[in-house]
Amino acid sequence: MLGSGLELFADDSPTQGFRPLFDGKTLAGWHPMPRPGPKPPDGGKDGSQSGKPGEKTAADSFYERSLNSRGRWTVRDGIIIGEQDPPGSGLGGYIVSDEAFEDFELLIDAKPDWPADTGVLVRTAPAGNVGFQVLLDHRPHGGIGGYFGNGLWNFHSWAYGFMAEKDKDGRLVRLIPQKPSEPSRGNTTIPLDFAAPPETFLRIWKVDGWNQFRIRSVGALPRLTTWINGEKISELDTAKIHVPGYSPEAVLDRIGRAGHISLEVHDNAPGDPLGKDRWAPGAVCRWRNIFIQKLSR
Repeated sequence: MLGSGLELFADDSPTQGFRPLFDGKTLAGWHPMPRPGPKPPDGGKDGSQSGKPGEKTAADSFYERSLNSRGRWTVRDGIIIGEQDPPGSGLGGYIVSDEAFEDFELLIDAKPDWPADTGVLVRTAPAGNVGFQVLLDHRPHGGIGGYFGNGLWNFHSWAYGFMAEKDKDGRLVRLIPQKPSEPSRGNTTIPLDFAAPPETFLRIWKVDGWNQFRIRSVGALPRLTTWINGEKISELDTAKIHVPGYSPEAVLDRIGRAGHISLEVHDNAPGDPLGKDRWAPGAVCRWRNIFIQKLSR
């Protein structure tokens, strides 16, 4: 396993041809951004909270606070740690690469707590919140290695989700695959072009360790491919997606040809059907060994 990312690459290193996107010591080259919560419709109603016209509700307050929260991002021992700010507040955020990329491969190690709904967004807008997300929904009903159109007509493309088995002390023992099942608001599920069977995923996934994601994005509307610990897990050609309102022109208008890399700390918004199973109070996500390689067209 690689260290902080500061060492020189050996000829046979898996990072040969890549360059660090994280210096292992600081957040230089990255900037935190808000993760705006759901905006309640006019009239003070969000589907679970209600009030008289003009009267502020819990959802109104949460939305306003979310605009000023960027999550809490720190570096310890060569690891980027992301958490809600303050912990347990339900307020999330993103950390976004300063640099934008066209075609590339990304290497990144991840180790989230359970439950923690996180992910790697690619080809994102500068705010980090609109783009293609490689799922790391490490929580009940969550998918890992599939894709989500974050702000891009909210499509979901995944082959299976997971529940957790824990020991008597509450520690995660193993993931149990299930059919895709997302208790969320209005997402459209579409098939992957390639999906490794769940048995393959479970064989390579380290339940209580670090897992390396290798993500390739190629094309104006990218073909996305994800490997985890060296095993191909998923592939999706986003130029061939069929979702109402989704079109190459509309997507490129939102994200452009080059986009940023973004890491997520999810919120627990009022009315979220997952509640604290979306992000446990005090949970964190951990990231290290972040490398990128630009690909020529």
